Amino acid sequence: MGSSFRWLLASWWVTNIGDGIALAAGPLLVASQTRDPLLVALATLLQRLPWVLFGLYAGVIADRLDRRMIIIVVNILRAAALAALTVTIVTDAVNVGVVLATMFVLGTAETFVDTTGSTLLPMLVDKADLGICNARLMFGDITLNRLAGPPLGAVLFAAGMAWPFVTQAVSVALGAVLIRRIATTMPARPELRPRVRTEIAAGVRWLWNHPPVRTLTMTVVLFNITFGAAISILVLYALERLGLGPLGFGLLTMSAGVGGIVGTMAYGWLEKNLGLANIMRIGLIIETITHLTLAVTTSASVAIGVLFVFGMHEAAWGTTASTIRQRAVPAEFQGRVASVYLVGVFGSLVVGAALGGLIAGLWGVTAPFWFAFVGSALILAGIWRQLEQIAHIEPDE
Repeated sequence: MGSSFRWLLASWWVTNIGDGIALAAGPLLVASQTRDPLLVALATLLQRLPWVLFGLYAGVIADRLDRRMIIIVVNILRAAALAALTVTIVTDAVNVGVVLATMFVLGTAETFVDTTGSTLLPMLVDKADLGICNARLMFGDITLNRLAGPPLGAVLFAAGMAWPFVTQAVSVALGAVLIRRIATTMPARPELRPRVRTEIAAGVRWLWNHPPVRTLTMTVVLFNITFGAAISILVLYALERLGLGPLGFGLLTMSAGVGGIVGTMAYGWLEKNLGLANIMRIGLIIETITHLTLAVTTSASVAIGVLFVFGMHEAAWGTTASTIRQRAVPAEFQGRVASVYLVGVFGSLVVGAALGGLIAGLWGVTAPFWFAFVGSALILAGIWRQLEQIAHIEPDE
């Protein structure tokens, strides 16, 4: 895949282990400062809020400036913010206000890094290799961010409150150093740039006027609403429906991560033998059946097995969607189209989570899964024929 891709992969994996550490250490730090449920929830919200506030602007920046330098500078700033937080912990000056402010800063940095990072890969490898390259990036996300990082973060936090954030700062800074080794050439842009709003509108317009990418985006948004509704009450489902304790819930969530590893490792074979359209069709069928199975079963072993298969689909689908979008979008629009897509992804998960909580409160913990099953089935029926068109779009269309 070339040396530039290897540097990108190394940077991606290194920063993912730091982000995974923060998944456990961040909530633990918040809980050490306050037990107010509103403030604890606010910490998570402040990490997601920047996607709504700055997501589209991040896309414009990615299309205007040197994408490699954006990631380097933002990661250095992120490391500085983590270093400042570490100092407050070591000097006993930390408080809930400092923690919440840091969460917002880190969430803002993540918005710019993730948006820009998604535009680098198409500049480094041939379009035929995008699928396997995305799978390798996804492998690091699952193994390091979701599986290895959180336990390591908890262990480091137990050893000393500052250690997880020192480790994350080092990993982020190292990621900036590694990304610096990449050689990229930005697509030519006119010297006289239009206003930011005009550029955002151009990105939205490009996506909306490109039927395959528009359908892909709408599919992801709609399925994320149904998925978000179900996953938002998974912990209550595990406790009340399956009779699991904390350890059992951990196994339930870990099974999806293990399935994701299998999905990324098998992706090359899947793309070669099934094709992108069939990966999407089979995956969405799996997602729909997953919701139905969880709605009717009371067996923990069945739920764990189903989520393992779902994890395989989630990894394969995420890889396929990124690959299709990167192949279709012209280089000069990659940042803005990616930002619209990602804002839709995160926004729809928030909407789904709100619906899931409301539905579960009214009709019980299985109701969100019934909602997700019916909604997914209807969406799948509506887009079934269009999946073939989505999977074969070309970058010059």
